[in-house]
Amino acid sequence: MTAILKGEAEKVQMRNWTPLRWALTLLPLIGFAAVIYMLFSAAGSRPSGLLDSYARGTMSGFVAIDDAPSQSLNTLTTPSRETLTLADKRGRILLVNYWATWCAPCVVEMPQLNALQARYGSDDFEVVTISMDQRMDVAEEFFAQNGLDALTLYHGFDLGAVQRLGARGLPVTVLYDRHGVELGRVQGEADWDSPEAHALIEAAIERY
Repeated sequence: MTAILKGEAEKVQMRNWTPLRWALTLLPLIGFAAVIYMLFSAAGSRPSGLLDSYARGTMSGFVAIDDAPSQSLNTLTTPSRETLTLADKRGRILLVNYWATWCAPCVVEMPQLNALQARYGSDDFEVVTISMDQRMDVAEEFFAQNGLDALTLYHGFDLGAVQRLGARGLPVTVLYDRHGVELGRVQGEADWDSPEAHALIEAAIERY
């Protein structure tokens, strides 16, 4: 009987609560729920430390995409007729540029990419320019005529590789970490020998 009377008294007391008292009681619960929601949301989002903040100025087209495709393992050929894949270059940051001599924006980028390789090329970083020309000698002649002496020419005629990247066409440039995971990409022409590009590459080398 005492328990019943106590329960009835508590019900009456709760009915007499003011809106302010209800608000003060529920506010901590709402705050706790918000914290839990933020934690779970963060767990399902992209990892922190991505290079989004460097997507400005000449690098404004740099984007990180969700569910980026795996790094291409297509066979590439060098002028010395050495064959390899991008996987052979794991352990360094790669800026992989798909281009062709018949692509006007690609031609504009090549001296800039050459300068970028001359500036940062090392065991930590390489610009990998993959020619989509049908014949390798066409790309070789272009390299010779334009003094692209810092870059290594890689030939891998397979437009399907570009399509599998989800790219809309040439040029497309993809930045990979040391494990071959895509960090971000630029679809279309960009100035790769600019302060913004330098900042992006330096951050990638330092962080990844």
